[in-house]
Amino acid sequence: MKDRLELEQAERYQAHLVLPRIGATGQRRLLRSKVLMVGVGGLGCPTSLYLTASGVGTLGLLDDDIVDRTNLQRQVLFGTADIGKPKVHVARERLVGINPDVDLEPIEQRLTPSNAMDLVAGWDLVIDGSDNFATRYVVNDACVLSGIPLISGSVFQFEGQVTVIRPPLGPCYRCLFRTTPREQPACRDAGVLAPLTGIIGSILSAEAVKWLIEGDTALMGRLLLFDALESSTRSVRVKSDPKCPLCGKDPKIDRPTAVATCRDDSD
Repeated sequence: MKDRLELEQAERYQAHLVLPRIGATGQRRLLRSKVLMVGVGGLGCPTSLYLTASGVGTLGLLDDDIVDRTNLQRQVLFGTADIGKPKVHVARERLVGINPDVDLEPIEQRLTPSNAMDLVAGWDLVIDGSDNFATRYVVNDACVLSGIPLISGSVFQFEGQVTVIRPPLGPCYRCLFRTTPREQPACRDAGVLAPLTGIIGSILSAEAVKWLIEGDTALMGRLLLFDALESSTRSVRVKSDPKCPLCGKDPKIDRPTAVATCRDDSD
Protein backbone atom coordinates (compact mmCIF):
# COMPACT_ATOMS: atom_id res chain seq x y z
CA MET A 1 0.00 0.00 0.00
CA LYS A 2 2.86 2.36 0.84
CA ASP A 3 4.52 1.83 -2.57
CA ARG A 4 1.20 2.31 -4.35
CA LEU A 5 0.54 5.53 -2.46
CA GLU A 6 3.97 6.87 -3.41
CA LEU A 7 3.29 6.04 -7.06
CA GLU A 8 -0.05 7.83 -6.94
CA GLN A 9 1.60 10.85 -5.38
CA ALA A 10 4.25 10.93 -8.09
CA GLU A 11 1.49 11.01 -10.68
CA ARG A 12 -0.64 13.55 -8.80
CA TYR A 13 2.22 16.02 -8.24
CA GLN A 14 4.09 15.38 -11.48
CA ALA A 15 3.82 19.01 -12.56
CA HIS A 16 5.47 20.05 -9.28
CA LEU A 17 8.10 17.34 -9.35
CA VAL A 18 9.54 18.55 -12.66
CA LEU A 19 9.88 22.14 -11.43
CA PRO A 20 13.53 22.73 -10.48
CA ARG A 21 12.65 24.79 -7.39
CA ILE A 22 10.17 22.23 -6.06
CA GLY A 23 10.94 18.66 -7.09
CA ALA A 24 10.49 15.70 -4.75
CA THR A 25 12.15 17.46 -1.82
CA GLY A 26 9.84 20.46 -2.01
CA GLN A 27 6.75 18.32 -2.44
CA ARG A 28 7.64 16.29 0.63
CA ARG A 29 7.95 19.55 2.56
CA LEU A 30 4.47 20.54 1.43
CA LEU A 31 3.07 17.18 2.49
CA ARG A 32 4.56 17.67 5.98
CA SER A 33 3.33 21.26 6.37
CA LYS A 34 0.47 22.65 8.43
CA VAL A 35 -1.40 25.78 7.30
CA LEU A 36 -4.22 27.65 9.02
CA MET A 37 -6.66 29.51 6.76
CA VAL A 38 -8.37 32.34 8.69
CA GLY A 39 -11.67 33.01 6.95
CA VAL A 40 -13.33 30.67 4.47
CA GLY A 41 -14.98 33.31 2.32
CA GLY A 42 -14.10 35.08 -0.90
CA LEU A 43 -10.35 34.67 -0.37
CA GLY A 44 -10.38 31.54 1.76
CA CYS A 45 -12.27 29.47 -0.82
CA PRO A 46 -9.84 29.74 -3.78
CA THR A 47 -6.79 29.74 -1.49
CA SER A 48 -7.97 26.51 0.15
CA LEU A 49 -8.69 24.94 -3.22
CA TYR A 50 -5.14 25.48 -4.49
CA LEU A 51 -3.47 24.54 -1.22
CA THR A 52 -5.43 21.30 -1.14
CA ALA A 53 -4.61 20.50 -4.75
CA SER A 54 -0.95 21.38 -4.14
CA GLY A 55 -0.65 18.83 -1.34
CA VAL A 56 -0.37 20.83 1.86
CA GLY A 57 -0.33 18.16 4.55
CA THR A 58 -2.77 19.71 7.02
CA LEU A 59 -5.11 22.59 6.28
CA GLY A 60 -7.08 24.23 9.07
CA LEU A 61 -10.29 26.02 8.04
CA LEU A 62 -11.20 28.68 10.60
CA ASP A 63 -14.56 30.48 10.35
CA ASP A 64 -17.72 30.71 12.43
CA ASP A 65 -20.01 31.94 9.64
CA ILE A 66 -22.74 30.15 7.72
CA VAL A 67 -23.29 30.22 3.96
CA ASP A 68 -25.50 33.09 2.84
CA ARG A 69 -27.04 33.59 -0.58
CA THR A 70 -24.98 36.78 -1.00
CA ASN A 71 -21.79 34.70 -0.70
CA LEU A 72 -22.48 32.60 -3.78
CA GLN A 73 -21.35 35.22 -6.32
CA ARG A 74 -17.67 34.77 -5.31
CA GLN A 75 -17.23 32.05 -2.66
CA VAL A 76 -16.61 29.19 -5.03
CA LEU A 77 -16.76 26.28 -2.58
CA PHE A 78 -20.45 26.86 -1.88
CA GLY A 79 -23.70 26.31 -3.77
CA THR A 80 -27.37 27.13 -3.36
CA ALA A 81 -28.04 23.93 -1.42
CA ASP A 82 -25.45 24.98 1.19
CA ILE A 83 -27.27 28.12 2.34
CA GLY A 84 -27.57 28.12 6.13
CA LYS A 85 -24.80 25.53 6.66
CA PRO A 86 -21.50 26.23 8.46
CA LYS A 87 -18.88 27.31 5.93
CA VAL A 88 -16.05 25.25 7.39
CA HIS A 89 -17.96 21.98 7.13
CA VAL A 90 -19.23 22.64 3.61
CA ALA A 91 -15.71 23.62 2.56
CA ARG A 92 -14.28 20.42 4.00
CA GLU A 93 -16.88 18.35 2.12
CA ARG A 94 -15.88 20.03 -1.15
CA LEU A 95 -12.14 19.78 -0.56
CA VAL A 96 -11.92 16.26 0.81
CA GLY A 97 -12.53 14.70 -2.60
CA ILE A 98 -9.83 16.79 -4.27
CA ASN A 99 -6.83 15.32 -2.50
CA PRO A 100 -6.78 12.41 -0.02
CA ASP A 101 -3.26 13.41 1.09
CA VAL A 102 -4.56 16.51 2.87
CA ASP A 103 -5.87 16.42 6.43
CA LEU A 104 -8.66 19.01 6.52
CA GLU A 105 -9.52 20.40 9.96
CA PRO A 106 -12.71 22.50 10.21
CA ILE A 107 -12.56 24.95 13.13
CA GLU A 108 -15.97 26.54 13.64
CA GLN A 109 -14.84 29.50 15.74
CA ARG A 110 -14.27 33.22 15.40
CA LEU A 111 -10.71 34.36 16.00
CA THR A 112 -10.74 36.85 18.88
CA PRO A 113 -8.13 38.49 21.13
CA SER A 114 -8.85 35.90 23.83
CA ASN A 115 -8.43 32.76 21.71
CA ALA A 116 -6.05 33.88 18.94
CA MET A 117 -2.85 32.62 20.55
CA ASP A 118 -4.32 29.15 21.06
CA LEU A 119 -5.77 29.03 17.54
CA VAL A 120 -2.52 29.90 15.73
CA ALA A 121 -0.34 27.69 17.92
CA GLY A 122 1.25 24.71 16.19
CA TRP A 123 0.80 25.86 12.57
CA ASP A 124 3.73 26.35 10.21
CA LEU A 125 1.99 29.21 8.42
CA VAL A 126 -1.17 31.29 8.82
CA ILE A 127 -3.05 32.89 5.94
CA ASP A 128 -5.42 35.75 6.74
CA GLY A 129 -8.34 36.08 4.36
CA SER A 130 -10.62 37.82 6.86
CA ASP A 131 -12.91 40.67 5.87
CA ASN A 132 -12.38 43.23 8.64
CA PHE A 133 -9.54 45.23 10.17
CA ALA A 134 -10.19 44.07 13.74
CA THR A 135 -9.46 40.45 12.83
CA ARG A 136 -6.42 41.45 10.77
CA TYR A 137 -4.87 43.20 13.77
CA VAL A 138 -5.63 40.25 16.05
CA VAL A 139 -4.21 37.58 13.74
CA ASN A 140 -1.17 39.78 13.06
CA ASP A 141 -0.51 40.17 16.78
CA ALA A 142 -0.96 36.47 17.51
CA CYS A 143 1.37 35.41 14.70
CA VAL A 144 4.09 37.95 15.54
CA LEU A 145 3.99 37.08 19.24
CA SER A 146 4.10 33.36 18.37
CA GLY A 147 6.83 33.71 15.74
CA ILE A 148 4.60 32.23 13.02
CA PRO A 149 4.78 33.62 9.47
CA LEU A 150 1.60 35.25 8.20
CA ILE A 151 0.38 35.94 4.67
CA SER A 152 -2.30 38.64 4.61
CA GLY A 153 -4.68 39.42 1.77
CA SER A 154 -7.71 41.62 1.23
CA VAL A 155 -10.10 42.72 -1.53
CA PHE A 156 -12.38 45.72 -1.97
CA GLN A 157 -14.51 46.43 -5.03
CA PHE A 158 -11.94 46.17 -7.90
CA GLU A 159 -8.73 46.20 -5.86
CA GLY A 160 -6.78 43.66 -3.86
CA GLN A 161 -3.56 43.49 -1.89
CA VAL A 162 -1.20 40.88 -0.46
CA THR A 163 1.80 41.03 1.85
CA VAL A 164 3.90 38.60 3.89
CA ILE A 165 4.53 39.29 7.57
CA ARG A 166 7.50 37.81 9.43
CA PRO A 167 9.24 40.16 11.87
CA PRO A 168 12.13 40.76 12.32
CA LEU A 169 12.71 39.88 8.66
CA GLY A 170 10.10 42.41 7.58
CA PRO A 171 7.34 44.69 8.88
CA CYS A 172 4.15 43.58 10.56
CA TYR A 173 0.61 44.75 9.82
CA ARG A 174 0.89 47.44 12.49
CA CYS A 175 3.98 48.83 10.78
CA LEU A 176 1.86 49.31 7.67
CA PHE A 177 -1.25 50.58 9.47
CA ARG A 178 -0.37 51.99 12.90
CA THR A 179 -3.71 53.78 13.08
CA THR A 180 -6.88 51.94 12.16
CA PRO A 181 -7.87 52.57 8.54
CA ARG A 182 -11.44 53.64 7.93
CA GLU A 183 -13.46 50.45 8.10
CA GLN A 184 -14.70 49.39 4.70
CA PRO A 185 -18.30 48.30 4.23
CA ALA A 186 -18.97 44.62 3.76
CA CYS A 187 -18.65 43.16 0.27
CA ARG A 188 -22.42 42.81 0.00
CA ASP A 189 -22.75 46.58 0.56
CA ALA A 190 -19.72 48.00 -1.27
CA GLY A 191 -19.45 45.29 -3.90
CA VAL A 192 -16.52 43.18 -5.05
CA LEU A 193 -15.68 41.81 -8.49
CA ALA A 194 -16.15 38.05 -8.25
CA PRO A 195 -12.97 36.99 -10.14
CA LEU A 196 -10.87 39.38 -8.04
CA THR A 197 -11.20 37.04 -5.07
CA GLY A 198 -9.83 34.22 -7.20
CA ILE A 199 -6.89 36.31 -8.37
CA ILE A 200 -5.88 37.41 -4.88
CA GLY A 201 -6.60 33.95 -3.47
CA SER A 202 -4.30 32.44 -6.08
CA ILE A 203 -1.53 34.86 -5.11
CA LEU A 204 -2.02 33.97 -1.45
CA SER A 205 -1.71 30.26 -2.20
CA ALA A 206 1.32 30.79 -4.47
CA GLU A 207 3.14 32.74 -1.75
CA ALA A 208 2.21 30.04 0.76
CA VAL A 209 3.60 27.23 -1.38
CA LYS A 210 6.84 29.16 -1.96
CA TRP A 211 7.23 29.86 1.73
CA LEU A 212 6.57 26.27 2.76
CA ILE A 213 9.05 24.93 0.21
CA GLU A 214 11.83 27.50 0.46
CA GLY A 215 11.10 29.60 3.55
CA ASP A 216 11.22 32.69 1.39
CA THR A 217 8.95 35.01 -0.53
CA ALA A 218 9.28 38.05 -2.75
CA LEU A 219 6.55 39.81 -0.75
CA MET A 220 8.51 40.19 2.46
CA GLY A 221 8.65 43.94 2.98
CA ARG A 222 6.44 44.57 -0.05
CA LEU A 223 2.74 45.28 -0.41
CA LEU A 224 1.46 43.92 -3.72
CA LEU A 225 -1.48 45.89 -5.14
CA PHE A 226 -3.73 44.62 -7.93
CA ASP A 227 -6.23 46.77 -9.84
CA ALA A 228 -8.74 44.67 -11.76
CA LEU A 229 -10.12 47.64 -13.72
CA GLU A 230 -6.69 48.54 -15.07
CA SER A 231 -5.47 44.93 -15.13
CA SER A 232 -2.34 46.22 -13.45
CA THR A 233 -0.13 45.35 -10.52
CA ARG A 234 2.34 47.41 -8.58
CA SER A 235 4.22 46.87 -5.35
CA VAL A 236 5.10 49.28 -2.59
CA ARG A 237 8.21 48.82 -0.48
CA VAL A 238 7.33 48.85 3.21
CA LYS A 239 9.80 49.02 6.07
CA SER A 240 9.65 47.89 9.66
CA ASP A 241 8.68 50.73 11.97
CA PRO A 242 11.17 50.98 14.88
CA LYS A 243 8.35 52.61 16.90
CA CYS A 244 5.87 49.81 16.16
CA PRO A 245 4.17 48.89 19.46
CA LEU A 246 4.29 45.21 18.53
CA CYS A 247 7.55 44.47 16.69
CA GLY A 248 9.53 47.69 17.23
CA LYS A 249 12.50 48.39 19.47
CA ASP A 250 10.35 49.06 22.53
CA PRO A 251 7.22 46.88 22.12
CA LYS A 252 4.19 47.64 24.26
CA ILE A 253 1.82 44.93 23.02
CA ASP A 254 2.22 41.54 24.71
CA ARG A 255 -1.12 39.99 23.78
CA PRO A 256 -3.40 40.18 20.73
CA THR A 257 -5.65 43.21 20.50
CA ALA A 258 -8.00 44.54 17.86
CA VAL A 259 -7.17 48.10 18.89
CA ALA A 260 -4.67 50.04 16.83
CA THR A 261 -2.16 52.38 18.46
CA CYS A 262 -2.43 56.04 17.53
CA ARG A 263 0.68 57.54 16.03
CA ASP A 264 2.20 60.50 17.86
CA ASP A 265 2.25 63.75 15.92
CA SER A 266 6.00 63.74 16.49
CA ASP A 267 6.43 60.38 14.75
